[in-house]
Amino acid sequence: MTGVARIYEDKAQQYFNRVRTDILHLLPPHVEQVLEVGCGEGDTLEHLRVSGRCRTTYGVELFPEAARVARGRVDRLYEGNIEQLELPLAPASIDAILCLDVLEHLIDPWSVIRKLHALLKPGGIIIASIPNVRHFSVVLPLLFKGRWDYTSSGLLDKTHLRYFTKRSAVALMECSGLRVDTVEGTGLAGPRARLIQMLTLSLARPWLEVQFLVRARRVDG
Repeated sequence: MTGVARIYEDKAQQYFNRVRTDILHLLPPHVEQVLEVGCGEGDTLEHLRVSGRCRTTYGVELFPEAARVARGRVDRLYEGNIEQLELPLAPASIDAILCLDVLEHLIDPWSVIRKLHALLKPGGIIIASIPNVRHFSVVLPLLFKGRWDYTSSGLLDKTHLRYFTKRSAVALMECSGLRVDTVEGTGLAGPRARLIQMLTLSLARPWLEVQFLVRARRVDG
């Protein structure tokens, strides 16, 4: 844990304490129970409960300082590594699970998706945000300069262990039998991105998407 914590030391505080308003439209107007993996200080879960979007919140957080704050904001907080934790939650009991900028940090995100699948109610959803390694800021330096420079945040965050394109992100979310019903790319709203898309008839879109917001649904009984 000490070594992992040291790697995260230079991350901005907003990495742990911001409301992820960008995913709210992917959630139903109201659900009973929401679980967030990597909940940070619990801002998003607190917002969902206070705004009436859900009744009960559960959070998983690896880092002790963030977990300490989250305990005062979520109904139940589990501290530890999701890859190692056995959550004391009943199978098929959770309406929605959030994995926001989390899966790329895991050794085996496929096993985690299978673990979370079992917690979902029939019709329940997992919403994930997953960086796009095909973005031009990664591809062009690699292609023309042979550079793959890790940074303290962003697409080549040095804490990322896995990298995904749109296709492999969908495959990850469907590895346990969930069915992806929504994939949205971010980073397309700015004037430069809009101009490039117009000039290329949207052919450049895969290189402009910064990350994917992916919603997968449990369709089995």
